Formats: sequence, structure tokens, C-alpha cells
Amino acid sequence: MTFPAFTLKDLIDILLIATIMYGVFRLLRHSGVTNLFWGILVFIITWFIVSFVFELELTGALFDRIISVGAIALIVIFQNEIRSFFNRLGSKMGRMSRIFRSRQSVESQQVLQQVAAACSHMAQQRTGALIVIANNQDLTTYIETGEKIDAAVSTRLIENIFFKNTPLHDGALIIDKDRLISATCLLPISANSSLPKHYGLRHRAGLGIAEKTDAVAIVVSEETGRISVAHEEKITEVEEDELSDVLQVALDINRQIRQKS
Repeated sequence: MTFPAFTLKDLIDILLIATIMYGVFRLLRHSGVTNLFWGILVFIITWFIVSFVFELELTGALFDRIISVGAIALIVIFQNEIRSFFNRLGSKMGRMSRIFRSRQSVESQQVLQQVAAACSHMAQQRTGALIVIANNQDLTTYIETGEKIDAAVSTRLIENIFFKNTPLHDGALIIDKDRLISATCLLPISANSSLPKHYGLRHRAGLGIAEKTDAVAIVVSEETGRISVAHEEKITEVEEDELSDVLQVALDINRQIRQKS
């Protein structure tokens, strides 16, 4: 049996397939169904061997039918994850197109300092909080689930919003265009199975918005007083005195400041 010569075109083809498979793996990993990925991979390898190595026509035709129907079924099942993937891709392309615009404004630096100060005070008092800072992607879908505020960012106002037993303390506070836009907002809950068990619903909601958008979420734990930052599909704990710098770096990487309307 003779094999065709391996060319640069074949190498590019293999790299493209590997990239696509890696992207699919990341989508399924964040959905907590990595076993499904390995099952799909085994099925594809079996289909390739049956159809192209042994050239079994009847079995290959059956596998072709299963793959054509299965592809549609996977699109329906994972439509939210696929939408999230293309949202992140579009956001990255948008950031690339704005790479030469000015970076963080003075007002935004002051906003981050106000937010960091509020989170530090709430952490010391063990007051739970969930704050989302919008980047390039529009968060209107999540903003509309809460109570509209549209107020200037203030350390004391943020603390008052999350004060225990007040009407607005549940849910997320969303900041956009250097304004407190909406409180008690509902966020998507992450299904990431690798999160530590001591992370509660606030942490999963913070990671959920970071998985589906380019926003940055800050979580103050009511139980431990620890501060966590969710960003780019990851959530990590940070020290109180580091929060402002962490937010500055995250927003400098992922956001060109939009002019206030």
C-alpha cells in the first residue's frame, strides 16, 4: 500500500483540525461534560478508520448518517456555549480593531479605586457582594433583569447597596461607562466542575458572566471575607490591596474605554 506524499497543505489541514478540536474541548470543559468530548473523539476516530482505512461502505454509510444527525443535535444542545464562543471571538476582534485608541481614562481609574475601596470595606465586614464591570461587550440582557440605578460610582453607595437585608443587596451590581447602571441583576451560573467546593452561588455567577462575556466580575465572600476576581473564564482570589491593580490590568488588556453617551 502506497501513501501520498505529506505536503505543507496537509500540515495546515491537521493544524486547523487540531485547533477546532481544542476549541470544542474548551467549550465542553466549561460545561462540565468533558467525558462527552472524549466520546465524540473516539466516535470520529472510529468513523475515520471504518470509512477511509478499511473502506467499509455499508458501515461507513451508517456512520455518515449518524454524524450528520449528531452534528445538528450537538448544535441544539450546546447552543448557549456556541453563542458564548462566537461572542468572545467577536469581542476579541473588536478589541484588535481599537488597539490604537487611548487606554484607561482618569475617570475610570478613579472608578476602579472607588470600587476597590468598597470591596475592601465589605470584605472586612464580611458583607457579600457581586460587582460586574462591563468591557466591550454589551450587557443589556443582564442589566434589564435588575433595578435601574444610573448613578455615579461611589464607595459609600456601593456599600449601601450590598448592606445586609436592604432591597438591592441580592444579585449583581453592574457598572458600565463609569456609572452604576443596575442592581439585583441575574447572571448566568457557571457549570465548571473544577471550582473549589467552598465557592458559593456568587462565585459561580461571577465566573458565569466571565465565561460568556468579556466583563470583569468581583466577588466578596460573605463567609470568608475573601475577594475574588472572575475574568477570561477564570476566577482567582486577590488581596485587598491588590484589587485596584488587578482590575486596572484586566481592563487595560480587554477594554478600550467607550465615551460616555
